[in-house]
Amino acid sequence: MQSKSNFINSHNEWDKLREVIVGTAEGTMPTLTWNKPGEVPKDVKDKAYLLAKEAAPKWFYDEVSEDLQGLSDALKDFGVKVLRPEVFDFSKMYSSPFWSSTSNNVYNTRDLHLVVGNNVIESPSYLASRYYETTALYSIWYKYFENGFRWIAAPKPKLDYKVLEPYFRDENARVLSDEDLKHQELTGGRLEKLHKLSEREIIFEAANTLRMGKDLLYLVSSSGNNLATQWLQSVLGDEYRVHTTSDIYRSSHIDSTAMCLRPGLVMLNSTRVNKNNCPKIFDKWDKIYFSDVAPTSESELNFQNDVRDPIGSQLESLGFETNLHDMSSPWVGMNFLSIDQETVVVDKRQANLIKVLEKNKFTVVPVQMRHIYTQGGGIHCATLDTVRDSKLESYFD
Repeated sequence: MQSKSNFINSHNEWDKLREVIVGTAEGTMPTLTWNKPGEVPKDVKDKAYLLAKEAAPKWFYDEVSEDLQGLSDALKDFGVKVLRPEVFDFSKMYSSPFWSSTSNNVYNTRDLHLVVGNNVIESPSYLASRYYETTALYSIWYKYFENGFRWIAAPKPKLDYKVLEPYFRDENARVLSDEDLKHQELTGGRLEKLHKLSEREIIFEAANTLRMGKDLLYLVSSSGNNLATQWLQSVLGDEYRVHTTSDIYRSSHIDSTAMCLRPGLVMLNSTRVNKNNCPKIFDKWDKIYFSDVAPTSESELNFQNDVRDPIGSQLESLGFETNLHDMSSPWVGMNFLSIDQETVVVDKRQANLIKVLEKNKFTVVPVQMRHIYTQGGGIHCATLDTVRDSKLESYFD
């Protein structure tokens, strides 16, 4: 019989970790999204499924699963209770009146769930392929619900329009920034495509947000719009303050750009953040500027270039949108999880990050995470802390 869960309670990124949900790669399916009303023609659908299976070989996802289990075991060694999502059939295509889609997996448990104290907020992604992803955690939430918590789901967007627009009218005329050039250097020449997110509906992914007690920092980017900021503040009420930033990173989530280590100390990605654009909320905090992450591994780049990209192009030629062209930025390597204010779980490939953390008197727990780039998230992304020994405080008054 499953043991009774504690009360959900997590106010920040650094207090003593007691319970966490670690993602899973089981049943992974490359996404197939058909942005047209009506059913997908059977011959097109059958061909797409065969191609998608080629892009998800068993050996690859066995390695992803092995690494997630290693992460889980490392957390258990520190007395942390580890929970895992309930897998459903991600290959099953579902439909709205406007589109049809498959799902992907539940690797990045933090992406669509924001735990703020005793609140769990489900966030509405801009991706149709993530429409039902949150249901994989429902069995966990119902267990916690025996003790009670506020379970809040944002309005589901219709997504019946072009949600993302290219950031540049002509990608070929794009003037590369210092960040772009460094990105290419670390990824074998790849360039991160940038988009603008529509403001028509409330759309955001929870991983756009950092929690610091009564204050939350929300990144406006291609995965979270301004309208969502207003909604989040209205839901949390006057007890919390939702701050926004928009010019430190334009592409996706905040946790490859800013990571809070303890009250008064934040790590900032120095490729993106400097004294001029640093969020004002951190004016009085000590800052560790860091960007010297390990390059994207050769094995990840080879799998992306030789398998995912070619199959992704074939799926697009059939009329589908797919996630097979997506890779995380190399700075997902600075995406870590704090067990407490002195102990941090880090990707073992990130030797320079480990040195910096140890120099600042942190105990580092290195774990193997071989496929963070193709899976779209690092250690922080793949974990969702539900219980910490924390209370609601202000760290900025």
